[in-house]
Amino acid sequence: QVQLVESGGGLVQAGGSLRLSCAASGRTFSTNAMGWFLQAPGKEREFVAGITGSGSGTAYADFVKGRFTISRDSAKNTVYLQMNSLKPEDTATYYCAAALYGQYVPRGRDEYGYWGQGTQVTVSS
Repeated sequence: QVQLVESGGGLVQAGGSLRLSCAASGRTFSTNAMGWFLQAPGKEREFVAGITGSGSGTAYADFVKGRFTISRDSAKNTVYLQMNSLKPEDTATYYCAAALYGQYVPRGRDEYGYWGQGTQVTVSS
């Protein structure tokens, strides 16, 4: 029912910035909490940041606090992840996901029902 398409990934030098975008289909987009996850080769997909359906609440993994900012624009059906002060260890495929609920930000993969195809972020040193 919900389709998500990520964009904005690429190659960036350490200390640089990228902004990822997640375009969502459907008029119910604004009712879902949204999250960003990353997955490095050989590792599990892990939570990066999330935002409530209303946009009033956010949550971040400890390793991105102070560097990444999640936001959403309901009029454009789009969620963003602004990534600043990028580090080589941020290198991964980043996935956008729609949660099963809207009033809080889940952190577990099983609490998200819809996923995008992923966009690659590579940070060079």
